[in-house]
Amino acid sequence: MKAAVLEKLEQLKIVERPDPACGDGEVIIAPQAVSVCGSDVRIFHYGNDRVETPTVFGHEVAGEVIEVGEKVERFKVGDRIVMGADVPSENCQWSLVGQGNLSEKNYAIGYQFDGAFQQKMVLNDLTVKLGAIVKIPENLEYEQACIAEPLACAIHGLELGQMGLGKSMCVIGLGPIGCMVLELSKYYGAGKVFAAQRSKGRLEMAKDFLPEARFICTEEENLVDTIMAETNGEGVDFVITTAGTVQAQADAIQIVRKRGYVNLFAGLKNEPPLTIDSNLIHYREAFVMGTHGCNLPDVEKAVTLLAGGKIDARKYITRSFPLDEINEAFAFHESRQGLKVVVRPQD
Repeated sequence: MKAAVLEKLEQLKIVERPDPACGDGEVIIAPQAVSVCGSDVRIFHYGNDRVETPTVFGHEVAGEVIEVGEKVERFKVGDRIVMGADVPSENCQWSLVGQGNLSEKNYAIGYQFDGAFQQKMVLNDLTVKLGAIVKIPENLEYEQACIAEPLACAIHGLELGQMGLGKSMCVIGLGPIGCMVLELSKYYGAGKVFAAQRSKGRLEMAKDFLPEARFICTEEENLVDTIMAETNGEGVDFVITTAGTVQAQADAIQIVRKRGYVNLFAGLKNEPPLTIDSNLIHYREAFVMGTHGCNLPDVEKAVTLLAGGKIDARKYITRSFPLDEINEAFAFHESRQGLKVVVRPQD
Protein backbone atom coordinates (compact mmCIF):
# COMPACT_ATOMS: atom_id res chain seq x y z
CA MET A 1 0.00 0.00 0.00
CA LYS A 2 1.01 3.65 -0.43
CA ALA A 3 1.57 5.96 2.52
CA ALA A 4 2.68 9.58 2.88
CA VAL A 5 5.45 9.37 5.47
CA LEU A 6 6.85 12.40 7.25
CA GLU A 7 10.45 11.22 7.45
CA LYS A 8 11.65 14.40 9.13
CA LEU A 9 10.58 18.02 9.27
CA GLU A 10 9.47 19.29 5.85
CA GLN A 11 10.23 15.96 4.19
CA LEU A 12 6.98 14.20 3.26
CA LYS A 13 7.41 11.27 0.87
CA ILE A 14 5.13 8.70 -0.76
CA VAL A 15 6.45 5.23 0.05
CA GLU A 16 5.29 1.65 -0.38
CA ARG A 17 4.56 -0.14 2.89
CA PRO A 18 3.35 -3.65 3.71
CA ASP A 19 -0.37 -3.96 4.36
CA PRO A 20 -1.01 -3.77 8.12
CA ALA A 21 -2.16 -6.80 10.12
CA CYS A 22 -5.40 -6.55 12.08
CA GLY A 23 -5.23 -7.47 15.76
CA ASP A 24 -8.11 -9.08 17.64
CA GLY A 25 -9.44 -5.78 18.98
CA GLU A 26 -8.48 -3.64 16.02
CA VAL A 27 -10.12 -2.31 12.87
CA ILE A 28 -8.51 -1.47 9.54
CA ILE A 29 -10.06 1.23 7.42
CA ALA A 30 -9.41 2.47 3.90
CA PRO A 31 -9.28 6.27 4.23
CA GLN A 32 -11.30 7.71 1.35
CA ALA A 33 -10.97 11.42 2.08
CA VAL A 34 -8.70 13.28 4.49
CA SER A 35 -8.91 17.04 4.85
CA VAL A 36 -5.75 18.94 5.67
CA CYS A 37 -5.79 20.63 9.08
CA GLY A 38 -3.68 23.60 10.07
CA SER A 39 -2.16 21.39 12.76
CA ASP A 40 -0.98 18.98 10.04
CA VAL A 41 0.90 21.82 8.40
CA ARG A 42 2.43 22.85 11.74
CA ILE A 43 3.59 19.26 12.32
CA PHE A 44 5.09 19.26 8.82
CA HIS A 45 7.12 22.41 9.50
CA TYR A 46 7.76 22.38 13.24
CA GLY A 47 6.93 18.92 14.59
CA ASN A 48 5.00 18.26 17.79
CA ASP A 49 5.93 16.84 21.19
CA ARG A 50 3.46 13.99 20.63
CA VAL A 51 4.75 13.09 17.15
CA GLU A 52 7.85 11.01 16.48
CA THR A 53 9.21 10.78 12.94
CA PRO A 54 9.05 8.88 10.71
CA THR A 55 5.28 8.94 10.94
CA VAL A 56 2.02 8.99 9.02
CA PHE A 57 -0.23 11.79 10.21
CA GLY A 58 -3.62 13.24 9.22
CA HIS A 59 -6.75 13.00 11.37
CA GLU A 60 -9.70 14.63 9.55
CA VAL A 61 -10.71 11.38 7.92
CA ALA A 62 -13.71 9.60 6.43
CA GLY A 63 -13.20 5.98 5.45
CA GLU A 64 -14.54 2.49 4.97
CA VAL A 65 -14.01 -0.42 7.35
CA ILE A 66 -12.24 -3.17 5.39
CA GLU A 67 -11.21 -5.56 8.19
CA VAL A 68 -12.23 -6.16 11.79
CA GLY A 69 -10.58 -8.16 14.55
CA GLU A 70 -12.22 -11.23 16.05
CA LYS A 71 -13.14 -9.43 19.28
CA VAL A 72 -14.66 -6.37 17.61
CA GLU A 73 -18.44 -6.12 17.86
CA ARG A 74 -18.95 -2.39 17.36
CA PHE A 75 -18.11 -2.37 13.63
CA LYS A 76 -18.33 -4.58 10.57
CA VAL A 77 -16.72 -4.63 7.14
CA GLY A 78 -18.36 -2.06 4.89
CA ASP A 79 -19.20 0.46 7.61
CA ARG A 80 -18.59 4.06 6.56
CA ILE A 81 -17.12 6.08 9.42
CA VAL A 82 -15.67 9.35 10.62
CA MET A 83 -14.05 10.08 13.97
CA GLY A 84 -12.80 12.70 16.36
CA ALA A 85 -9.03 12.84 16.67
CA ASP A 86 -8.80 12.55 20.46
CA VAL A 87 -8.64 9.07 21.99
CA PRO A 88 -9.25 8.70 25.75
CA SER A 89 -7.10 6.55 27.97
CA GLU A 90 -8.81 3.84 30.02
CA ASN A 91 -9.81 4.57 33.62
CA CYS A 92 -8.92 8.25 33.26
CA GLN A 93 -11.06 10.56 35.42
CA TRP A 94 -11.95 12.68 32.39
CA SER A 95 -12.77 9.73 30.17
CA LEU A 96 -15.13 8.37 32.81
CA VAL A 97 -17.24 11.55 32.65
CA GLY A 98 -17.32 11.74 28.85
CA GLN A 99 -14.57 14.34 28.47
CA GLY A 100 -11.98 12.11 26.84
CA ASN A 101 -10.43 15.04 24.97
CA LEU A 102 -8.97 16.09 28.34
CA SER A 103 -7.45 12.70 29.10
CA GLU A 104 -4.08 12.86 30.86
CA LYS A 105 -2.37 10.82 28.12
CA ASN A 106 -3.72 13.14 25.40
CA TYR A 107 -3.65 10.42 22.74
CA ALA A 108 -4.74 11.40 19.24
CA ILE A 109 -5.05 9.92 15.77
CA GLY A 110 -2.27 11.24 13.59
CA TYR A 111 -0.14 12.05 16.61
CA GLN A 112 0.81 9.07 18.80
CA PHE A 113 -1.52 6.82 16.80
CA ASP A 114 -1.64 5.87 13.12
CA GLY A 115 -2.71 8.71 10.82
CA ALA A 116 -4.84 8.79 7.69
CA PHE A 117 -2.57 9.92 4.86
CA GLN A 118 -2.23 6.33 3.67
CA GLN A 119 -4.30 3.70 1.89
CA LYS A 120 -4.88 1.46 4.91
CA MET A 121 -5.04 2.71 8.48
CA VAL A 122 -5.17 0.77 11.75
CA LEU A 123 -7.54 1.82 14.50
CA ASN A 124 -5.97 0.24 17.56
CA ASP A 125 -7.79 -1.44 20.44
CA LEU A 126 -8.09 1.74 22.48
CA THR A 127 -9.46 3.76 19.57
CA VAL A 128 -12.00 1.07 18.67
CA LYS A 129 -13.13 0.80 22.28
CA LEU A 130 -13.20 4.45 23.36
CA GLY A 131 -12.69 6.63 20.29
CA ALA A 132 -15.28 9.12 19.04
CA ILE A 133 -16.11 7.03 15.96
CA VAL A 134 -19.44 7.61 14.20
CA LYS A 135 -21.01 5.75 11.29
CA ILE A 136 -22.13 7.93 8.39
CA PRO A 137 -25.19 7.44 6.18
CA GLU A 138 -25.03 6.55 2.50
CA ASN A 139 -26.25 9.98 1.39
CA LEU A 140 -23.14 11.64 2.83
CA GLU A 141 -20.17 11.43 0.48
CA TYR A 142 -16.75 10.72 1.96
CA GLU A 143 -15.32 14.01 0.72
CA GLN A 144 -18.08 15.87 2.54
CA ALA A 145 -17.94 13.69 5.63
CA CYS A 146 -14.24 14.23 6.30
CA ILE A 147 -14.90 17.74 7.61
CA ALA A 148 -16.99 16.25 10.44
CA GLU A 149 -13.98 16.39 12.77
CA PRO A 150 -13.27 20.14 12.48
CA LEU A 151 -17.02 20.81 12.49
CA ALA A 152 -17.29 18.81 15.73
CA CYS A 153 -14.51 20.94 17.24
CA ALA A 154 -16.42 24.10 16.29
CA ILE A 155 -19.58 22.67 17.87
CA HIS A 156 -17.62 21.84 21.03
CA GLY A 157 -16.42 25.44 21.25
CA LEU A 158 -19.89 26.92 20.80
CA GLU A 159 -21.42 24.66 23.41
CA LEU A 160 -18.69 25.35 25.96
CA GLY A 161 -19.38 29.04 25.39
CA GLN A 162 -23.09 28.57 26.19
CA MET A 163 -24.08 29.92 22.78
CA GLY A 164 -27.83 30.08 22.45
CA LEU A 165 -30.97 31.77 21.18
CA GLY A 166 -30.70 35.51 20.67
CA LYS A 167 -27.15 35.86 21.98
CA SER A 168 -24.76 38.18 20.19
CA MET A 169 -21.36 36.89 19.17
CA CYS A 170 -18.09 37.78 17.49
CA VAL A 171 -15.85 35.41 15.54
CA ILE A 172 -12.23 36.57 15.26
CA GLY A 173 -10.48 34.76 12.41
CA LEU A 174 -12.31 33.55 9.30
CA GLY A 175 -10.45 30.48 8.18
CA PRO A 176 -12.31 27.15 7.88
CA ILE A 177 -13.21 26.91 11.59
CA GLY A 178 -14.29 30.55 11.73
CA CYS A 179 -16.57 30.01 8.74
CA MET A 180 -18.01 26.90 10.37
CA VAL A 181 -18.73 28.90 13.51
CA LEU A 182 -20.46 31.53 11.37
CA GLU A 183 -22.68 28.95 9.69
CA LEU A 184 -23.36 27.15 12.97
CA SER A 185 -24.49 30.41 14.58
CA LYS A 186 -27.77 30.07 12.65
CA TYR A 187 -28.26 26.59 14.09
CA TYR A 188 -27.72 27.93 17.60
CA GLY A 189 -30.12 30.83 17.08
CA ALA A 190 -27.60 33.65 17.42
CA GLY A 191 -28.72 37.25 17.37
CA LYS A 192 -26.32 39.90 16.07
CA VAL A 193 -23.12 38.34 14.70
CA PHE A 194 -19.83 40.14 14.10
CA ALA A 195 -17.06 38.53 12.06
CA ALA A 196 -13.51 39.87 12.03
CA GLN A 197 -10.60 39.08 9.73
CA ARG A 198 -7.40 40.89 8.77
CA SER A 199 -7.15 39.83 5.10
CA LYS A 200 -9.81 41.02 2.68
CA GLY A 201 -9.66 37.81 0.63
CA ARG A 202 -10.65 35.60 3.54
CA LEU A 203 -13.24 38.13 4.64
CA GLU A 204 -14.93 37.99 1.23
CA MET A 205 -14.95 34.16 1.24
CA ALA A 206 -16.57 34.14 4.67
CA LYS A 207 -19.51 36.27 3.54
CA ASP A 208 -21.03 33.26 1.78
CA PHE A 209 -21.59 31.53 5.12
CA LEU A 210 -23.57 34.26 6.88
CA PRO A 211 -24.21 37.26 4.60
CA GLU A 212 -26.20 39.10 7.27
CA ALA A 213 -23.25 39.23 9.69
CA ARG A 214 -21.40 42.48 10.31
CA PHE A 215 -18.00 41.88 8.71
CA ILE A 216 -15.01 43.83 10.01
CA CYS A 217 -11.68 44.04 8.18
CA THR A 218 -9.24 44.68 11.00
CA GLU A 219 -6.75 46.27 8.60
CA GLU A 220 -9.27 49.05 8.07
CA GLU A 221 -11.31 49.19 11.28
CA ASN A 222 -10.35 48.93 14.93
CA LEU A 223 -12.16 45.83 16.16
CA VAL A 224 -12.61 46.90 19.78
CA ASP A 225 -13.79 50.42 18.92
CA THR A 226 -16.20 49.11 16.28
CA ILE A 227 -17.78 46.44 18.47
CA MET A 228 -18.20 48.72 21.47
CA ALA A 229 -19.66 51.51 19.31
CA GLU A 230 -22.17 49.19 17.66
CA THR A 231 -23.28 47.53 20.92
CA ASN A 232 -23.81 50.75 22.89
CA GLY A 233 -20.64 50.08 24.85
CA GLU A 234 -21.85 46.71 26.14
CA GLY A 235 -19.87 44.23 24.03
CA VAL A 236 -21.10 40.81 22.89
CA ASP A 237 -22.34 37.74 24.73
CA PHE A 238 -19.84 35.34 23.18
CA VAL A 239 -16.46 35.81 21.54
CA ILE A 240 -14.49 33.00 19.91
CA THR A 241 -10.93 33.40 18.64
CA THR A 242 -10.31 31.07 15.73
CA ALA A 243 -7.18 33.04 14.85
CA GLY A 244 -4.19 31.94 16.91
CA THR A 245 -2.74 35.35 17.75
CA VAL A 246 -2.18 37.27 20.96
CA GLN A 247 -3.93 40.28 19.43
CA ALA A 248 -7.09 38.25 18.77
CA GLN A 249 -7.13 36.99 22.35
CA ALA A 250 -6.52 40.45 23.82
CA ASP A 251 -9.29 41.97 21.70
CA ALA A 252 -11.69 39.19 22.68
CA ILE A 253 -11.37 39.98 26.37
CA GLN A 254 -12.01 43.67 25.70
CA ILE A 255 -15.22 43.15 23.72
CA VAL A 256 -17.03 40.57 25.86
CA ARG A 257 -20.02 41.94 27.74
CA LYS A 258 -20.86 41.44 31.40
CA ARG A 259 -21.48 37.76 32.21
CA GLY A 260 -20.33 36.91 28.67
CA TYR A 261 -18.08 34.10 27.46
CA VAL A 262 -14.72 34.19 25.70
CA ASN A 263 -13.50 31.02 24.02
CA LEU A 264 -9.79 30.99 23.13
CA PHE A 265 -10.29 28.35 20.46
CA ALA A 266 -7.03 28.60 18.51
CA GLY A 267 -3.79 27.94 20.34
CA LEU A 268 -0.74 30.17 20.02
CA LYS A 269 2.38 29.17 18.12
CA ASN A 270 5.63 31.10 18.59
CA GLU A 271 3.79 34.05 20.11
CA PRO A 272 4.59 35.91 23.35
CA PRO A 273 2.35 35.18 26.36
CA LEU A 274 -0.92 37.07 26.56
CA THR A 275 -0.92 40.01 28.99
CA ILE A 276 -4.39 41.05 30.11
CA ASP A 277 -6.10 43.54 32.37
CA SER A 278 -7.74 41.01 34.68
CA ASN A 279 -10.11 43.69 35.98
CA LEU A 280 -11.96 43.41 32.66
CA ILE A 281 -12.83 39.85 33.62
CA HIS A 282 -13.29 40.58 37.32
CA TYR A 283 -15.72 43.48 37.12
CA ARG A 284 -17.67 42.09 34.18
CA GLU A 285 -17.94 38.64 35.79
CA ALA A 286 -16.86 37.29 32.41
CA PHE A 287 -15.98 33.66 31.69
CA VAL A 288 -12.76 32.93 29.78
CA MET A 289 -12.09 29.39 28.55
CA GLY A 290 -10.19 27.37 26.01
CA THR A 291 -11.30 24.61 23.66
CA HIS A 292 -9.36 21.48 22.82
CA GLY A 293 -10.66 18.92 20.34
CA CYS A 294 -14.07 17.30 20.62
CA ASN A 295 -15.96 14.34 22.07
CA LEU A 296 -18.38 11.72 20.74
CA PRO A 297 -21.59 13.82 21.07
CA ASP A 298 -19.94 16.62 19.09
CA VAL A 299 -19.02 14.25 16.24
CA GLU A 300 -22.53 12.77 16.25
CA LYS A 301 -24.03 16.24 16.00
CA ALA A 302 -21.63 17.17 13.19
CA VAL A 303 -22.63 14.11 11.17
CA THR A 304 -26.32 14.85 11.72
CA LEU A 305 -25.90 18.43 10.47
CA LEU A 306 -23.88 17.36 7.42
CA ALA A 307 -26.18 14.48 6.48
CA GLY A 308 -29.27 16.64 6.94
CA GLY A 309 -27.92 19.42 4.75
CA LYS A 310 -27.86 21.98 7.57
CA ILE A 311 -24.15 22.43 6.87
CA ASP A 312 -23.11 22.20 3.22
CA ALA A 313 -19.64 20.65 3.21
CA ARG A 314 -19.14 21.43 -0.47
CA LYS A 315 -18.86 25.14 0.33
CA TYR A 316 -15.77 24.46 2.42
CA ILE A 317 -13.84 22.18 0.09
CA THR A 318 -11.85 24.23 -2.39
CA ARG A 319 -9.71 21.51 -3.99
CA SER A 320 -8.86 17.83 -3.67
CA PHE A 321 -5.65 15.98 -4.54
CA PRO A 322 -4.65 12.32 -4.92
CA LEU A 323 -2.26 10.96 -2.29
CA ASP A 324 0.69 11.19 -4.70
CA GLU A 325 0.22 14.97 -4.75
CA ILE A 326 0.09 15.50 -1.00
CA ASN A 327 2.94 18.01 -1.06
CA GLU A 328 1.00 20.05 -3.60
CA ALA A 329 -2.05 19.79 -1.31
CA PHE A 330 -0.06 21.18 1.62
CA ALA A 331 1.33 23.99 -0.54
CA PHE A 332 -2.17 24.91 -1.71
CA HIS A 333 -3.40 24.93 1.89
CA GLU A 334 -0.62 27.32 2.84
CA SER A 335 -1.37 29.60 -0.11
CA ARG A 336 -4.64 30.52 1.63
CA GLN A 337 -6.45 30.55 -1.72
CA GLY A 338 -9.37 28.59 -0.31
CA LEU A 339 -10.71 26.93 2.82
CA LYS A 340 -10.40 23.13 3.05
CA VAL A 341 -8.10 20.96 0.95
CA VAL A 342 -8.85 17.22 0.71
CA VAL A 343 -6.42 14.37 0.04
CA ARG A 344 -7.81 11.20 -1.58
CA PRO A 345 -5.61 8.27 -0.44
CA GLN A 346 -7.20 5.69 -2.76
CA ASP A 347 -6.51 7.72 -5.94
